Amino acid sequence: MAVDIANEVKATARYIRMSPFKVRRVLDQIRGRSYREALIILEFMPYRACEPVLKVLRSAAANAEHNEGFDRASLVISRAYADQGPVLRRFRPRAQGRAYQIRKPTCHITIAVAPDSEE
Repeated sequence: MAVDIANEVKATARYIRMSPFKVRRVLDQIRGRSYREALIILEFMPYRACEPVLKVLRSAAANAEHNEGFDRASLVISRAYADQGPVLRRFRPRAQGRAYQIRKPTCHITIAVAPDSEE
């Protein structure tokens, strides 16, 4: 499966209120697969991270179709990664007047699709 990086089209979702570790678990399953295959995998995976990943994947495919004129059926996921975003810090009251910090992580999801050059 040869993919030309020059023809890559990408989409990004920023500040998603989810840990990047949990999102990467989903992205590892769809990286390198065809667009249709990835849709089916994301539809039936039991993780909450599938919802924003599916949204970004559909956006990347729409960008490829609308901006570059690529056919959705020929698209392959060339790159998929989740970077860490800013961490929201909250405090929870604990015994004897102490405060424990709660870290609420965010992430930026990026998916790049490219037409499969074997077709």
